[in-house]
Amino acid sequence: MKRNAGNTKQINELLYQALETEIGGLSVYETAVSCAINEDLKKEWKEYLEETRTHQRVLLTVFEQLGLDPETQSPGRAVVRHLGESLVKAMKMAISEGDPAAAQLVATECVVLAETKDHANWSLIGLIADQDTGREGKILKQAYDAVATDEDHHLYHTQGWSRELWVESLGFPAVLPPPEEVKQVESAIGASRAEQARDKMLKH
Repeated sequence: MKRNAGNTKQINELLYQALETEIGGLSVYETAVSCAINEDLKKEWKEYLEETRTHQRVLLTVFEQLGLDPETQSPGRAVVRHLGESLVKAMKMAISEGDPAAAQLVATECVVLAETKDHANWSLIGLIADQDTGREGKILKQAYDAVATDEDHHLYHTQGWSRELWVESLGFPAVLPPPEEVKQVESAIGASRAEQARDKMLKH
């Protein structure tokens, strides 16, 4: 059975959006790092910032291999840029309020929002790679394999940080670093199990 080659125009649109997401991600992480007051979280986000730089380079290699112009603009790409800039603006607004703990919380939420889009982009790139048995599929598969585990960490671990820092701010016992971090979660199922394990971790 020959697998579907897909809608080339929309595949390219996804790649333009993915590149813009990584570009915006650099600004999101740079701002988030400046909001982090928990040293473990700050260290984590500095690592994610470097990994995001790598992901951008991986995508630029894909663009080169597929003959796409990384400067090409599309309506979807403009929306992604606007969203990224809005997240940075939200964090700066929180910093200006003068409550570092509140700004840190806002930063975790902004990173989760940015990484939700980023994670979705790469999941779709992985899906295209599975469907396309040709040269393009192989190029995308190589890129996906280089990035996928990092993307899982960025999303699921930051979700854990956001939840536990919120719990702490509400005056309840929190697990810090979060269970997702301690258990090195790399999947949605793992994230769910880690969250379920938090009560047991609190008792210890």
